[in-house]
Amino acid sequence: MVVGVTDNAWAGFLRARPHLSEANFWLPSTSSSFRALATGEPFLFKTHWPDNRLVGGGFFSGFAQLSIDEAWDIFGEGNGVPSLDALASAIAGYRKQAPDPKTMIGCVLLRDLFFASEGETLPAPEDFSKNIVRFKGYDLAQDSVLERHFRTLLGSAKSRAAEPDGETLSVPGATRGLRSLTVPRLGQQAFKSLVLTSYQRRCAITGNKVEPVLQAAHIRPIAEDGQHRVDNGLLLRSDVHILFDRGYLGVDDRHRLQVSPRLRSDFGNGEEFYSRAGQVIAIPERRADRPSRESVLWHMDTKFMAG
Repeated sequence: MVVGVTDNAWAGFLRARPHLSEANFWLPSTSSSFRALATGEPFLFKTHWPDNRLVGGGFFSGFAQLSIDEAWDIFGEGNGVPSLDALASAIAGYRKQAPDPKTMIGCVLLRDLFFASEGETLPAPEDFSKNIVRFKGYDLAQDSVLERHFRTLLGSAKSRAAEPDGETLSVPGATRGLRSLTVPRLGQQAFKSLVLTSYQRRCAITGNKVEPVLQAAHIRPIAEDGQHRVDNGLLLRSDVHILFDRGYLGVDDRHRLQVSPRLRSDFGNGEEFYSRAGQVIAIPERRADRPSRESVLWHMDTKFMAG
């Protein structure tokens, strides 16, 4: 688990909006990275001294570097503020110079938020020093007090852990298998953020970098047992996304672009794509983020129109 420092205004804003299941615990700059948690592990919110209380938490989806306007476009009020201007103003309070909307910030992405009622907050860990301004990591298997606080927060929370498909967060058994606390997958907004950054804000097939038309596409759709995983995603220009979903375009297990002959026969067009057929698409630098063999083969077998 990680305990991170925030303020009552940020936590209170999100507590008052139970329809928000995801949040961006933003950092005012990109000077810090975040490697303390694996996907699905818990992150608790602790208010500043002298209040120094545990007020809620969520489960880790990933870490991304986004511009302020990207963070607002993707998470909106999940940034803990009511507007883009309010987000920029909040970040300005931690920087020497006021940021503009393109200023990059660090984003700890969280899902399945939960909060204690205002009168039910809990004391912060005794060893959380006043000098710690961001995070501190803990091993719940070794800290029975913090484990108890965590379970109390979950139990008394105005829980927002229910999934759209009816799945409900549960915390079964002993805390020692932290991966059993929640299904280790991403939230929808985190998926968008991580696909955007993994593909360096460029369409994987065309190289287009006009961000308003770029979309995080699922290789295997959620409705057909796909998951919000970066290795089940591609960053695609909006029209390319439609062609991919309808099977006119595909990607094989060597990450080469496949173009259906139906594109020409149905529309008498598509030279932009035929000229790229057989070429390796742009893929993320991190091997773990590249399109998985399982996902692309499913798409080629199920969606791609071979003829």
